[in-house]
Amino acid sequence: MRILVTGGAGFIGSALVRHLVRDTPHSVLNLDKLTYAGNLASLEPIANSPRYRFVQADICDAAAVAAAIAGFRPQVITHLAAESHVDRSIDGPADFIQTNIVGTFNMLSAALEYWRGLDAEAKAAFRFHHISTDEVFGSLPDGGFFTEETPYDPHSPYSASKASSDHLVRAWHDTYGLPVLITNCSNNYGPYHFPEKLIPLMIVKALAGEKLPVYGAGLNVRDWLFVEDHARALTRVFEAGTPGESYIIGGRSERTNIAVVTRICETLDRLRSRTDGQSYTSQIDHVADRPGHDQRYAIDPAKIERELGWSAQESFDSGIERTILWYLANESWWRPLVEKKGAVDRVGLNA
Repeated sequence: MRILVTGGAGFIGSALVRHLVRDTPHSVLNLDKLTYAGNLASLEPIANSPRYRFVQADICDAAAVAAAIAGFRPQVITHLAAESHVDRSIDGPADFIQTNIVGTFNMLSAALEYWRGLDAEAKAAFRFHHISTDEVFGSLPDGGFFTEETPYDPHSPYSASKASSDHLVRAWHDTYGLPVLITNCSNNYGPYHFPEKLIPLMIVKALAGEKLPVYGAGLNVRDWLFVEDHARALTRVFEAGTPGESYIIGGRSERTNIAVVTRICETLDRLRSRTDGQSYTSQIDHVADRPGHDQRYAIDPAKIERELGWSAQESFDSGIERTILWYLANESWWRPLVEKKGAVDRVGLNA
């Protein structure tokens, strides 16, 4: 199939593109604006494949989106392009509203016009796959899990913008008949992750001998998903998912933030010990909590496991080891990002 991936130079998008080109017979057009988090270096392993093309464009540019769709004639659109960092959404929500809501509207409008022009067989086969987050569901108590039936309860500008885009996608299905799929995933981690996010931030700061900032007591809980497992899940959804359905994707790997940071430190102690013999855990520094910080996310992925036969292949322990080994071996990828002004500085305190 011909797959148009928006945001394919980002963290999850590039993992999906690499998977599609390496492990499937599909052809890919990557449409990406190349904001600060978009990095074509993440696609170097497959950049020369004849089944891969790249076009630099903004999903908020309706004409550019329509032209890309008309020229490539995709059978699947996988929509990942989004502003995604909660802390940045606190300081600057306007970009999140524009990209995540208006940009998704533009994608839906262009996809609907294109889909309406297809013949009956191509119409039936077409899919618009919207990739979202578990943060749209808000915060869980100590028990229970998010499922596809969990009511939406977003608390940050980021999660509110993603919830809005989810609702738009469902409306285009219910109102216009566009064959859509929605997936909501838990926190991703793995190679090629921009170092503003928790796991890569802790790795690069630890290696630099800097303090490791942990929000509050570090007891907020997240459900972690290795990004390559996520890429396999996304492929399975647009290949075999039922139009109009949503699927939530998680790795069954709940951890408190302090447990995640401690495991990173312990793994680095083993793989690249400090010259002074101390543990990296001595660098942990508890700082003021994030405003509106959700306490717990946890996903029950039983539906995608049962209906589509997908399950995570990496445990958290195996995935975090693979991730740290990748960062140790690929400083040439992340070092230029860290050296950019503000790339690893804390934001999100202006609430």
